[in-house]
Amino acid sequence: MSEAQERLRRWRLVLGGGGADGTGCELRGQDAAMDGALSALYGGRRPDGTGGGDSRTAGLGASAPNVARWLGDIRTYFPTSVVQVMQRDAIERLGLSTLLLEPEMLEAVEADVHLVGTLLSLNKVMPETTKETARAVVRKVVEQLEKRLSTRTRATLSGALDRSARVSRPRHRDIDWDRTIRANLKNYLPDHRTVVPERLIGYGRAAQSVKKDVVLCIDQSGSMAASVVYASVFGAVLASMRAIATRLVVFDTAVVDLTDDLDDPVDVLFGTQLGGGTDINRALAYCQSQITRPADTIVVLISDLYEGGIRDEMLKRVAAMKASGVQFVTLLALSDEGAPVYDREHAAALAALGAPAFACTPDLFPEVMAAAIEKRPLPIPDMTEQR
Repeated sequence: MSEAQERLRRWRLVLGGGGADGTGCELRGQDAAMDGALSALYGGRRPDGTGGGDSRTAGLGASAPNVARWLGDIRTYFPTSVVQVMQRDAIERLGLSTLLLEPEMLEAVEADVHLVGTLLSLNKVMPETTKETARAVVRKVVEQLEKRLSTRTRATLSGALDRSARVSRPRHRDIDWDRTIRANLKNYLPDHRTVVPERLIGYGRAAQSVKKDVVLCIDQSGSMAASVVYASVFGAVLASMRAIATRLVVFDTAVVDLTDDLDDPVDVLFGTQLGGGTDINRALAYCQSQITRPADTIVVLISDLYEGGIRDEMLKRVAAMKASGVQFVTLLALSDEGAPVYDREHAAALAALGAPAFACTPDLFPEVMAAAIEKRPLPIPDMTEQR
């Protein structure tokens, strides 16, 4: 195939065919099948072949077997990352959420964080015949995330815990040179242009006792689905570290403490109920009541900050926790999707209290927690770059 023909072929696949595409290119074989799979979703036809023409209406016109066949087709023609986007679009554009309640559909889909969020939102209406399949799908995604995130998280936080325990007679490799130099500036010898380190300050080695208390306070409103999934996985990883005592709290207008389920993040996820209102003030009141060592506590609020409770009380609680020595971190999202829609007024008010709110990717989260443990400035990403 010539370069010009290949260019026409690609434009024909992009434009979707019909008299208006202007390419005059006819697709055959796998190209035609690929075009059919795309048209079923984006061209007005449903995966069962109904609809078409200029119709852009969406609905549950498809049967589970036909949709399952369509899902198999797109997995054949497209890479996993594209399949996941198309599945997400199919759920949103064609109203296929109900079909996900059927086991054969769940077995056909490519599992990802967004699918888990959809399944969790359907949890309360899911028939018993589907729940085991749904849990298997969720567990598959959770295990993939744990494999990706756990090693780096443990290594980063273990290092931060070690460095936060200072000793006065460190071994050479454990010397904190920055603090040592600052502590010995009075011993500066101008003639020799050097500092005499009479007192060495070093990084200690964290003992097996609990060094930090971490409270993950997670907004479980529908828009926070991906954040809930990632936070549950991170909660399980943190709970597995002896030097960190982890508490996981989820909230909408009610507050649920899921700490006892942290050994299994799948149980945590099925203990949430995505959707509903938001009462951040009530959730923070509960978290505040659980703090016994404020100077050694980190509270991580994960929310888009659309408060349905008492705004001024919420801000007073944050101010009170910070005044007591609590490290307070506000994440607008914990996901790979960049900056979310959020309440800018509340974010600005928190920033004025010294608790800046920002979106955080899962890969950045260990660094954020390490900075909080060491009580140094957080690595806040540029929000304009996240859009």
